[in-house]
Amino acid sequence: MKIALIGATGFVGSAVLPELLRRGHQVTALARDPAKLVPRDGLSVVAADALDAAQVAKAVAGHDAVVSAYTPGWSEPRIHDVFLEGTRAIVDGAKRAGVRLLIVGGAGSLFVAPGVQLVDTPEFPAEWKQGALAAREALRIVERDAALNWTFISPPVFLVPGDAEGAYRLGADQVLMDGDKPAGITVGGLAVAIADELEQRRHLRRRFTVARAST
Repeated sequence: MKIALIGATGFVGSAVLPELLRRGHQVTALARDPAKLVPRDGLSVVAADALDAAQVAKAVAGHDAVVSAYTPGWSEPRIHDVFLEGTRAIVDGAKRAGVRLLIVGGAGSLFVAPGVQLVDTPEFPAEWKQGALAAREALRIVERDAALNWTFISPPVFLVPGDAEGAYRLGADQVLMDGDKPAGITVGGLAVAIADELEQRRHLRRRFTVARAST
């Protein structure tokens, strides 16, 4: 497939990129600074600002799917507002281009009990809350958009560095557990799940989550 990737230099995007290339897909990375991406076979890089819907639409036109691993970064003081600004531009751009959009969101919008999402629990870290609230709103934005062909993936509570570990398990809207503790996955494992979803299309207009297979 031809896949456009937003956020290719970030934590998740930098794992998704080599996984897609390994499978033989043609990847177009959108970047404000194309020089940050090392040239490699199967990769094209275009200069585009994820906050500009017109630039996004132009860059992703003609692709089979867009993967958005966009984040303004946890050091951004206006992370909530900038995250949503980027989300709206990416959604608008993908919709203008008529391209399927897979958004990498956060675990904060997963449910830990009926009617209770992780981000609303007292234990949720304050330093991550604004970003998590924005990611939850991003999910609401796509859920309300009847014209968008979307998929939203929430990582598990513990997303850690590392290569893929093998099998993973799928979930829907609830936090996946490993015994009495929240489950986790490596970023390489998450990249495998994202690539699988692009190829298999199992969660069209739905949110899902993943975690490493139980031992």
